[in-house]
Amino acid sequence: MALPRIISPPRLPSPLILSSQFRKTTVRAILQSKESATSLPSDASLVDFSNWLLSKGGMAPSVKPGPVPEGLGLIAQRDISRNEVVVEVPKKLWIDADTVASSEIGRLCGGLRPWVSISLFLLRERALGDASPWKPYLDVLPSSTDSTIFWSEEELSQIQGTQLLSTTIGVKEYVQSEFAKVEEEIILKSKNLFPGSITYDDFLWAFGILRSRSFSRLRGDNLALIPFADLINHNPDITSEDLAWEIKGKGLFGRDQIFTLRAPLFVKSGEQVCIQYDLEKSNAELALDYGFIESNMNRETYTLTLEIAESDPFYGDKLDIVETNGLNETAYFDIVLGQTLTPQLLPYLRLVALGGTDAFLLESIFRNTIWGHLELPVSRENEEAICRVVRDACKNALSAYDTSVEEDERLMESGNLDSRMKIAVGIRAGEKRVLQQIDSIFRNRESELDGLEYYQERRLKDLGLVGDNGEIIFWES
Repeated sequence: MALPRIISPPRLPSPLILSSQFRKTTVRAILQSKESATSLPSDASLVDFSNWLLSKGGMAPSVKPGPVPEGLGLIAQRDISRNEVVVEVPKKLWIDADTVASSEIGRLCGGLRPWVSISLFLLRERALGDASPWKPYLDVLPSSTDSTIFWSEEELSQIQGTQLLSTTIGVKEYVQSEFAKVEEEIILKSKNLFPGSITYDDFLWAFGILRSRSFSRLRGDNLALIPFADLINHNPDITSEDLAWEIKGKGLFGRDQIFTLRAPLFVKSGEQVCIQYDLEKSNAELALDYGFIESNMNRETYTLTLEIAESDPFYGDKLDIVETNGLNETAYFDIVLGQTLTPQLLPYLRLVALGGTDAFLLESIFRNTIWGHLELPVSRENEEAICRVVRDACKNALSAYDTSVEEDERLMESGNLDSRMKIAVGIRAGEKRVLQQIDSIFRNRESELDGLEYYQERRLKDLGLVGDNGEIIFWES
C-alpha cells in the first residue's frame, strides 16, 4: 500500500526555521493599519499631500489624513452617511503600468511584471526627491509596516515552526531573485536614469508598499496605487467589500476614469473612515500583506499539502484521476478552525493511499466512477493508513513550535506584547489550534473504523447479496 505523503519543510537552525506552507492565527485587532511600524509624516507633509490631491483634480471634501491609534488614516471632518463618497482620485494620479510606460523609464520596463516596473518607478521617483512630481505622495508613505517581510531575524524566530515563516522566507527569496535580475539588466545599465543606488532593501520596501496599499481587485495585471484613497484602514467589523469603492467614467462620454471611495458605514465627525480589506484572506495572509491579524475563527487556517510520489507504482493512474477531478500531483487543502474538512481532502488521501488489494479500483473500467467511490471509505486498511499518516503529520508539525497553545494564550492575556509580538503569538497559537482540530478529527475517525461501511460491503449490498443487518444472503437453485 502506498502511504499518503504530507509535505513538511525541514527544520532549520534558529532563528530562521522553516515550517509548512501557508497559513494561520488569532488575537484582537479592532482597527488595523498599514502604518503602525513607522514614524508618521509631519503635519506640513499631510497638508501638502491634501493640497496636491486637490490641485490635480482629486476630491476629499469630508475627510483629511491624520494620526490615528493605528498610525495614519482618514478622519471624518463631519458626520458621513453610509455609502457616501469620501474620496475621488482621477486616473492621472494613479500609479500603474500606464504611469510607468509614459515615464522616462517606460522603455526599459516593457515585458516586466507590473509590480516590478511599478517598484522601479517608485524607487526612481523617491530618489529624485524634490524634483519628483510625486513627492507629496512619497513623503507620506511609511518606511516599513508590521508585515513579516520587514521583521528582523530575532522577530522571525518568534514564528518558528509556522507556515507563515515558510511563506515569508519564500516571498523574500522571490523578491531578491527579481531584484537581482532587474539590477543586472536595467538598473546598472541605466544609472543615468536611477540617481543614487538602489539596494535589495529598497526593492523589498517597494514590494511591501504595493502589497499593503493596493486594493483587492487592483492587483496582478491591474495593479495600481491610488494615492490618498490608500490611507484607508481596515475594520474587521465591516463584513462586506461591495460598497467600499468603484472605478467609473467621468467627463465627456465617460472616457476619464476615476477611483471613488465610499464609506461603507455611517461615521461620526472625528472618527476614522474604514473599509474591509479582503474577506477571503487568512490571518497569515493579512500578516504578510498588511501586518495585522484578526480575532476571527474564519481567518484561522492551516494548509495541508499532499503529494502523489513519483515512486508510487500507480503514479500515472493516480495522476490521471486527480487531474480529471480538477486537482494536481501536489494539492493544497485549507483547514479552517471550527469548520469541516474540505470535501476533496478525504478522496485525495484515499486515492494516494490506494494499493494492495484495493488497487483494482485504479483499472480503466472504474475511471469514470472512482472519485465517487473514494468519497466513501474504501477499506479498513486504507482508512486506517490515512488516519495514521495525517495524525503523524500533525504530531510532527506541533513538535516544531517552541511553545504550547496554553503558553501562547497566557502571553496574549498579559497585554505586554508589542504589535509584532502580538502577531507572532496569535499566528502560532492559531496554527496549533487548527492542527489539534485536524488531529482530533482523524483520532475520532480511527475509533470508528470497525463501524464504517467499506467498498466491498456496499458492492455486495448493491448486488443483493447482503441483508439490511449485514448478513450474507445465499441463493439456492
